[in-house]
Amino acid sequence: MKRRRISTVALVFLFLPAILVEAQEPPRLDEPVQAHPEGDAAVDRLRSPYCPGLMLEVCPSPQAKLLRDTLQLMAQGGVSADSLVNWMLATYGEKYRAVPQTRGSGLWAWLMPPLALLGGLIIVVLALQRFRAHREADPPVVNPLSEEDESVLAEALEELKAAEEVPF
Repeated sequence: MKRRRISTVALVFLFLPAILVEAQEPPRLDEPVQAHPEGDAAVDRLRSPYCPGLMLEVCPSPQAKLLRDTLQLMAQGGVSADSLVNWMLATYGEKYRAVPQTRGSGLWAWLMPPLALLGGLIIVVLALQRFRAHREADPPVVNPLSEEDESVLAEALEELKAAEEVPF
């Protein structure tokens, strides 16, 4: 009797992993995977390793769909968005991080572009004010023509008009 119990328990322990594995079907590519907030948060912070220059969420390749589905399934299993991002970066590389880290120098990656634009705008405004001040400070010098210069200029204009007339 004791031997029979032991053999029954042994059979249950032998077949239990097989039953659990059989109960879990792998995701199919043609069936949509339910979105999870943690999975969406992770996908939003990653670039696609299959479509250069595109975010993972918009990459149309089947491999990217499989990667998105994998991240969603991991999120449904209880993995946090930060852990999903770290797993993806450990698997594919740091170059697929789309959003800079907010710790330490990563904060500067967000702050420097607006600060550079603001600084450039201030420099342009100051330079324009300086150029305008120099232009208004120095009025143009007008040299009046003498009577002799005016008569020479009038003769030259008459000669030019006469040379331009077309005889018909």
